[in-house]
Amino acid sequence: MAIVSVSNSFLTFNSPNQLRFNRRGVSAMASSASGVRVAEGQGNLPKLVLTSPQNSEAEIYLFGGCITSWKVASGKDLLFVRPDAVFNKIKPISGGIPHCFPQFGPGQIQQHGFGRNMDWSVLDSDNSDDNAAVTLELKDGPYSRAMWDFGFQALFKVIVGADSLSTELKITNTDNKAFSFTTALHTYFRASSAEASVRGLKGCKTLNKDPDPKNPIQGKEDRDEVTFPGFLDCVYLDAPNELLLDNGLGDKIIIKNTNWSDAVLWNPHTQMEACYRDFVCVENAKLGDVKLEPGQSWTATQLLSIS
Repeated sequence: MAIVSVSNSFLTFNSPNQLRFNRRGVSAMASSASGVRVAEGQGNLPKLVLTSPQNSEAEIYLFGGCITSWKVASGKDLLFVRPDAVFNKIKPISGGIPHCFPQFGPGQIQQHGFGRNMDWSVLDSDNSDDNAAVTLELKDGPYSRAMWDFGFQALFKVIVGADSLSTELKITNTDNKAFSFTTALHTYFRASSAEASVRGLKGCKTLNKDPDPKNPIQGKEDRDEVTFPGFLDCVYLDAPNELLLDNGLGDKIIIKNTNWSDAVLWNPHTQMEACYRDFVCVENAKLGDVKLEPGQSWTATQLLSIS
């Protein structure tokens, strides 16, 4: 295990095979093909690059704890970052796998919460014969307390293996009073939206936000295969723990989860003319309030793999 220390904006791995990042930027190159290293990303923001022994790769920006790339061994990137994404820490990164925490969608605080608008820190990394892994940490601070006055710890473990990407999100109440939250992984998959489809949602209760997001229409999914023929913003309640995405580009992606009770399908269609044809969002979510007493934790996992 390579432990990472973070102090005063310095990021240092204790392994000589990994990068060292400080205020002056990247100061050492990785000498091994696999593992976890630090690199300078867009907008000069630090990002982590995880490379498995099989040459699968994931990139994670510390701003937002956002996974922006997942390349399988063939070199194909299965995630999508929008062309209008900015890397300036003023707005969240639009694409990849952003965090929605402690609120999904609109509500009492800002849209999708603050987890995607804050700097996460590196807690540790772990390389094995089969994968490369890193754990990020987010804690409350003045920015979060100004809108959500609770003490918390969020741990986000990311593991890249041979043609797989897994995540574990653990939320712990570190306050002396209870709190409730909702959350989601707002995953953007590279796709041909006209050809993409999702299987596994038949029988789910639905909340269709088209045409009025403020007054979703309740229903039930009766299709074996859900497609993206136009604008789509639909919540699937009590979704199964395994879905199959055909991205319309020749890839079939299995989406497995534990404890993400709901799913959301989204494509903005002509509201995002520049890129809607090139992605679909299939999001694991927890849309009912999770209530944690002091000291309690909630954990959910997601596993993406090639069928």
